[in-house]
Amino acid sequence: MHIRAGLLVAACLVVAVCPPAAADPAPSSRDVAKARATVRDRTKELSQASAKLAVAQARLEDLAATAEQQVEAYNGELVKLAAAGKTYEQAKARLVNADAALDQARQAVAAIAAQSYGGIDMTRPIMTLVSDEGSSDGFLHRASVLEELGEERARVLERMRDAQVVSSIMRRQTQDAYNAQQAASERARKAKLAAQQAVETQTTQTTQLVASKKTLQKKVDAAKGQAQRLAMRRAAALQSIPTGVPLSAGSTMGDVAANWALGQLGKPYVWAAAGPSGYDCSGLTMRAWEQAGVQLDHWTGTQWTSGPHVPLDQLRRGDLLFYGQITSDPGTIHHVGIYVGRGLMVNAPQTGDVVQTASMWRRDLVGATRPS
Repeated sequence: MHIRAGLLVAACLVVAVCPPAAADPAPSSRDVAKARATVRDRTKELSQASAKLAVAQARLEDLAATAEQQVEAYNGELVKLAAAGKTYEQAKARLVNADAALDQARQAVAAIAAQSYGGIDMTRPIMTLVSDEGSSDGFLHRASVLEELGEERARVLERMRDAQVVSSIMRRQTQDAYNAQQAASERARKAKLAAQQAVETQTTQTTQLVASKKTLQKKVDAAKGQAQRLAMRRAAALQSIPTGVPLSAGSTMGDVAANWALGQLGKPYVWAAAGPSGYDCSGLTMRAWEQAGVQLDHWTGTQWTSGPHVPLDQLRRGDLLFYGQITSDPGTIHHVGIYVGRGLMVNAPQTGDVVQTASMWRRDLVGATRPS
């Protein structure tokens, strides 16, 4: 009896001192629903932020493409204006020569009209010319002289008429060349205004979009895990810091052009500029190939046709890479870069940016040209 009582007391002490461990409470259905809602909200937030970020980036690219297209249109009008000016100057020179020839022909006619031949005064009455004085100055001699004189006068008059026709043609061509030059000048003026407006719009909206992108990027980053953020940062770093760009000794013209372009890294983009302190895209490539002895226009339109087109799997350093849409109008090409190897190009991207290396692979890549 006493033993059983002792055991019972001991058991009670053990239970009091060492109570059984409480099991983790199972999540309630409410907890599960809340967790699922959190996942959905985060996924939705990520999707929305990513979509807005993609839209902002696309708008930035569209703004840059539009501005570049207007700038290259202006560059093209400047090339055409220079050609029209040259044509006008040549036409003026031809007109000066034609007028000089006409003046000489008129002087010859005047001389014929005023001259005396063999004692014959062309101002004397015709009857005195045909009267026979019975000597070498008689009628038959005078008739022969008149006949020769008539043929010479005819030839001189014919030359004057021809000179008048040529002068008239040259004058009309000169006027046409002048009109063409004035029209080209007006197109260049309008193209410059359009380029200025496009660049200003790009600059203003880019500032707003970049700020919006930063906010959106924070939301995207917040919705991603640490590993994803690290992976993204690493990928961005690998893209923005190219390593191992081959720098040859310039054994070919393409190497000369590519190496020179690499030497311009960091210089600002300035639209319609061709150095030395700043460049736009076609100004940079024009100067690069100038170092190799190849003269290009400051315009993507004619740079595209400056040599044979090259398959992208056969690119060499120095080849020009073009971006835009290829149609019958070369003005639709809005950007050009110079290939430097390993899938990279050097280019002057847009207003507010600098000459830099970048991947050649863009969605608007249309082809390559090897200047010659």
